Amino acid sequence: MKSMPVAAACALPASKMQRTVYVNRRTDMITTGGRHPMKVTYSVGFKSNGNVTGLDVEVLVDAGRLRLFHNAKAGESPEYTLPLIWDKLAEFKQRRMVVEEFNATNKWRKRGISRVPAIYGVSMRSAPGRVKQMAAISLGLIQCGTTSDELLEKIRVVQSDTLSMVQGSITGGSTTSEISCEAVRICRDGLVERLLPVKTSLVETVTWENLISLSAIDKYVEVNILTGETTILRTDIIYDCGKSLNPAVDLGQIEGAFVQGVGFFMLEECLMNSDGLVVTDSTWTYKIPTVDTIPRQFNVEILNSGQHKNRILSSKASGEPPLLLASSVYCAVRAAVKEARKQIVRCSSNSQQGIDLSSDFELPVPARMPVVKEFCGLSVVEKYLEWKIQQMKNI
Repeated sequence: MKSMPVAAACALPASKMQRTVYVNRRTDMITTGGRHPMKVTYSVGFKSNGNVTGLDVEVLVDAGRLRLFHNAKAGESPEYTLPLIWDKLAEFKQRRMVVEEFNATNKWRKRGISRVPAIYGVSMRSAPGRVKQMAAISLGLIQCGTTSDELLEKIRVVQSDTLSMVQGSITGGSTTSEISCEAVRICRDGLVERLLPVKTSLVETVTWENLISLSAIDKYVEVNILTGETTILRTDIIYDCGKSLNPAVDLGQIEGAFVQGVGFFMLEECLMNSDGLVVTDSTWTYKIPTVDTIPRQFNVEILNSGQHKNRILSSKASGEPPLLLASSVYCAVRAAVKEARKQIVRCSSNSQQGIDLSSDFELPVPARMPVVKEFCGLSVVEKYLEWKIQQMKNI
């Protein structure tokens, strides 16, 4: 939706001047930048062994005008593969013990581990339009256009425009590929039905070239408590794609969405001045994920849950849902910060006057380096180092 003001701002002068008009990056970031404010109030009931018995959550999100497209009601779980995925996560308990041993023997670096489930339900509606943002959509359309791999090269996806698609739907909500593929499937089946009488009337079998003319048809992190630097050591993702349309494409979608989510939870902060103007309007002030953000060990497994009559070609979305899994990085960082605060309380109890280092704290999102550094209790660390240096001088 945020692209509409930019498109309108360019379209008007382009129409008046009959020349190409574009918006520079800084103007685009000032116009479209922002994060949805959110407030969550919750209460949890649990037993002495830690098992949760009840959860009451009230979420308030200022997301503008919202329409729900899916029909699933709260509590419905028509197909639920989460327990299987949960059990397949590799050696979580053993790795948690390794993290505890590391934290006990390392003073200035702390590690955290987290395991987060994600359920992202969507449904589809038939429409032929789409914005060609990536080759993945076009490749999926080509695959849906034929049931034979030998005919893939015979299909070409043409660029969408407002002449051929006047009322196209938005590209978003992880429904673009499925909507487009369903439209192609409906057209394909309709053409097959109409051409069958022609095929049966042919005297002999003919090849495509002779008959058809050319046409356009799932965290393990380490935190440096002196600097706030966060390193993602390992990530394991098991993702249920239904029956994947193209595993190679879905794999790239999952990896890319996850890294984008890491940017949301750990790096990308949109700041405004007192006049409401975005001040993080360039890469100097607005930090996005880089090659150093990618986990050092990145394991992704696609779980194919098979055929399903109510899903388009039995597939599931793989564009936006993996972004939610990046919350595991935030949770793991919070666990590491919690360990750092515990250590500082033990080592410098005489130096924490007026400073709250309790284990119950709210780590802001995004948890940028200065934020992590502050919540690790940097001021107390500095006092501890001063005390340690003084002790060494007295020896």
